[in-house]
Amino acid sequence: MEPTSSSLAEKASGQSLGQGNWLDAYFGVSRRGSTVKTEILAGIATFLASMYIIVVNPAILSHAGIPFSAALSATVLISFMSSLAMGLYARNPILVAPGMGMNALFTYTLVQGAGLSWEVALGCVFWSGVLFATLAMFNVREAIINAIPPSLRYAITCGIGLFITFIGFKNAGFIVGSDATLVTLGSMDASLITFFIGMMATAILVIMRFNGALILGIALTTLLATPMGRLWGGDVVVEWSGIAAWPDFSAVMQVDIWGALKVAYLPFIFVMLFTNFFDALSCFMALSESADLKDKDGNPRNLKRSMTVDAFASMIAAPLGTSAAQTFIESGAGVAQGGRTGLVAVTIALLFLPFLFLSPLLSLVPGIATAPALVLVGLFMLAPVSKIDWSQFEQAFPAFLAIILMPLTYSITLGIAFGFLSFVLIKLATGKLYDIKPAMWVSAALSVVMLVTTH
Repeated sequence: MEPTSSSLAEKASGQSLGQGNWLDAYFGVSRRGSTVKTEILAGIATFLASMYIIVVNPAILSHAGIPFSAALSATVLISFMSSLAMGLYARNPILVAPGMGMNALFTYTLVQGAGLSWEVALGCVFWSGVLFATLAMFNVREAIINAIPPSLRYAITCGIGLFITFIGFKNAGFIVGSDATLVTLGSMDASLITFFIGMMATAILVIMRFNGALILGIALTTLLATPMGRLWGGDVVVEWSGIAAWPDFSAVMQVDIWGALKVAYLPFIFVMLFTNFFDALSCFMALSESADLKDKDGNPRNLKRSMTVDAFASMIAAPLGTSAAQTFIESGAGVAQGGRTGLVAVTIALLFLPFLFLSPLLSLVPGIATAPALVLVGLFMLAPVSKIDWSQFEQAFPAFLAIILMPLTYSITLGIAFGFLSFVLIKLATGKLYDIKPAMWVSAALSVVMLVTTH
């Protein structure tokens, strides 16, 4: 009996599927309504949307004293390892990399603000990761979620966004100190003009929905800064030092684990834990809603495994020499392209790896070139402000304090501390003790400890 055309088609389809059958079987690509090609393209989209972190994270950590090349190697390594784990273990299409906000907290609050060495600050990162892993292991997320009011969770994200934007303006010289008005506009020189052009160009690229708009903005501003530095001088002269080099592992295992175990540092560890935990949880929940990445009970898919990977990333980030890694909301770029499985995260991980050898090329990027990306990231982080119920003053006031005090005090921890304290005091004064969960009492107590010991 001769095979029919339909049986031949089925056989050909089976052979074609067999070539990528192990990928499909492991990640459940077909079962999720996707294809291998779609997953790979989604991984590329997420990578382009988030690769700015390869340059921006080392630029920020270098202000804490970590060499740029060492911080870059650590950034690439942790992004590769943690994203690979997210793909292979949790099987979710989510990027894990050193997070904006965590690097700012590390550099400007712990090191520059509180005077910790970067080695001790890395120790705080490590212990926050240990606590994160403990919470993930015992699956206590619901108790913690219910303890912290949503208004404060949204406010902390918004406050960190404003803080990052302020850092971007400061690094570019767009905002400078003033004896008369505290801060003012910087001198209208070639550097400031270059930054402003780069910022506007980056914003336009974002508006036009270019893939990799932030990294394109960084590249464009670097190109503009090159002739500007040559013609007008200053500290933005771009010096060519080559394209490739061996990775710099000088920051690996420099973490001071035991030096971070001081009572005075506990609030810093808590703030890192709190920020990372809720960033991870909110990211998983947002992506699960937008792409229907849910289990049969309606919860985010493989949430416990994903949170475990995030905690693992936080722990190993410190020994590698960088601030804590966390889930990236930019993963939504790949989800929007149809990405649904861990193959997306594996693709992202592999795309990071070549940059391990490109530190000389990336070190060409001056501070004013990364500043536009910081300003735009701050804008993106302000999105939750619309979720705060401003008509409820007892919710709005603590949220407002958390948001406004972060940039004004140049400290993420102070914003969080006063937000928590004001919430508890308002509930006490109004007789609403039942609204204060045990975790909020602990948070308020740690806030007091931090204020007393650091100020």
